[in-house]
Amino acid sequence: MNSIVAIVGRPNVGKSTLFNRLIQKRQAIVDDVSGVTRDRHYGKSEWNGKQFSLIDTGGYVKGSSDIFESEIRKQVQLAIEEADFIMFVVDVTTGITPTDDEVANMLRRVNKPVFLIVNKVDNAMRDADATEFYSLGLGDYYTLSAINGSGTGEILDDLAKKMPEPEEEEQNELPSFAIVGRPNAGKSSFINALIGTDRNIVTDIAGTTRDSIDTKFNKFGFEFNLVDTAGIRKKSKVKEDIEFYSVMRAVRSIEHCDVAVLIIDATRGFQGQDQNIFWLAQKNRKGIVILVNKWDLVEKNTKTAKEFEDHIRKETAPFVNVPIVFISALNKQRLLKALETSVEVFENRKNRIATSKLNETMLAIIENRPPPALKGKFVKIKYCMQLPTPTPQFVFFANLPQYIRDPYKRFIENKMREIYNFEGVPITIYFRKK
Repeated sequence: MNSIVAIVGRPNVGKSTLFNRLIQKRQAIVDDVSGVTRDRHYGKSEWNGKQFSLIDTGGYVKGSSDIFESEIRKQVQLAIEEADFIMFVVDVTTGITPTDDEVANMLRRVNKPVFLIVNKVDNAMRDADATEFYSLGLGDYYTLSAINGSGTGEILDDLAKKMPEPEEEEQNELPSFAIVGRPNAGKSSFINALIGTDRNIVTDIAGTTRDSIDTKFNKFGFEFNLVDTAGIRKKSKVKEDIEFYSVMRAVRSIEHCDVAVLIIDATRGFQGQDQNIFWLAQKNRKGIVILVNKWDLVEKNTKTAKEFEDHIRKETAPFVNVPIVFISALNKQRLLKALETSVEVFENRKNRIATSKLNETMLAIIENRPPPALKGKFVKIKYCMQLPTPTPQFVFFANLPQYIRDPYKRFIENKMREIYNFEGVPITIYFRKK
């Protein structure tokens, strides 16, 4: 499972610049999902064969330089709880501030690798100034200029060395469904309604992840692992950090599942936080099912469900081919439908299409509507195939792939979704030179 690396520190030390630089390292290797990534503070990166998730905690603090120390303390505390590695960024131009001292104080007690990063070191004089950071008591430090990137290689080399070797993906026969969503959307009620008091059908699987609870579910003719992320957080924790916290928690459980079951609260609608979790699942190429819970509490007319659904599809565009089921966990309404849909999405994610069939169908469509010519150049697509990856990815070979624009890529994806059943599953399409 991927390690989680959190970047902490006070405002304006260059956390986001470092985050962007580390994310770009990966872009050279891996095509990102086309279209914008909606969540600027979470990304995946890779170095020396080790993949990891990166979280910029600063992105979750409201306000800018006038943030209270307490806000930063909360961010650091959460990073300590949730991440496997911590990058603590300080600024050589200001030297050690009281806030830096306080963060260092928290990190010294932590039994996790902490990388002290002195940023804005772009000449020899500043290199000499950096020595004062030894007094933070966190051992050796790394000097860095996040703006021009000098020094990042050394940090990444050492980070990769400390990360565990990637495990062979276990071929788990049972599908794994993660129940995710904002706090109070009804995740616990949903799980309790499924499991009920019939505890003998439940076996806890130890050691799967540090903080998500896996339950083997076997009922109504379904069998799967339920990754329960609900109810782990103590209610006494501060309310303001909920957004950052639930993204952190969702990262862990989503990376560990086959299908993310996103529960939203019908009385609150589909909000920014729901959208963040949705894009997280999409970016990780997981199957996605949206359950609109507490539907019994909404005043309805004949159009209510349709309007609600249209609003969700607008917010999740361009990936609109996702099943939406209206449920009430409390009244146990349509729970079976929710389970059936999740299992279908799991099956869709394993969908494999024979190369001969794919070419027969898609090349005829492409011939009928070829990519628009660009700068007088005509693009010809000759051949296509599905890649042998765990999730649906396709490659189309063309003479001039660089001239194929996003609208045409979306056209191809929409056609494939019309013909083959990929409901609830992100599909990735590459265009390569033949």
